[in-house]
Amino acid sequence: MTINKLTQQIQFIIEIDRLKQVLRQTSLVGGSRRENSAEHSWHLAVMAIALSEYAPVGVDISHAIKMLLIHDLVEIDVGDIFCYDVQGNQNKAELEAQAAIRLFGLLPENQGEELRLLWEEFEAGETPAAKFAAALDRIQPLLHNQQNNGGTWLIYEITRDQVMKRMAPVETGAPELWPFVLQLIEDSVAAGYLKDSTAFLD
Repeated sequence: MTINKLTQQIQFIIEIDRLKQVLRQTSLVGGSRRENSAEHSWHLAVMAIALSEYAPVGVDISHAIKMLLIHDLVEIDVGDIFCYDVQGNQNKAELEAQAAIRLFGLLPENQGEELRLLWEEFEAGETPAAKFAAALDRIQPLLHNQQNNGGTWLIYEITRDQVMKRMAPVETGAPELWPFVLQLIEDSVAAGYLKDSTAFLD
């Protein structure tokens, strides 16, 4: 171990504390305040443990947990862009890629490269572990909005079709959880938490 290496690692650890200041659109269950991105990442990591039995065969849960813990670190630079904000998402990938280079570049080269590759794997969404992680990333805010009697769905007048499109990765990433997601969406529409898209059709 060298002092320089430890200094870099400590610098990274201090820097990522800033994720606790990044507020998401989603509120905590109960609606007391908005969730921050660090809380979101922790919640997803525990979800991966609790729901590991529903992961497709071959998914390395430990690997998925690592991805979930670091996948939103780029929001330290970029902020949380609301998933239904079409304009805001146009240059999101480019901005987040730049943030990944800066943040993971704070670490010693080998360690930084390892985390950057984990982040890129999550973003690409091609491996079984990345697909499972992405599925959980979609389910968590769904649960929050349902538990908060509509939450941000009502604030931004989100429709069933929008949520269905957003939840699509669950069908392939965690197919055993897909029926639960569909039922939760239907229950939310029935309860008036989520707008039924068909209501806008003639």
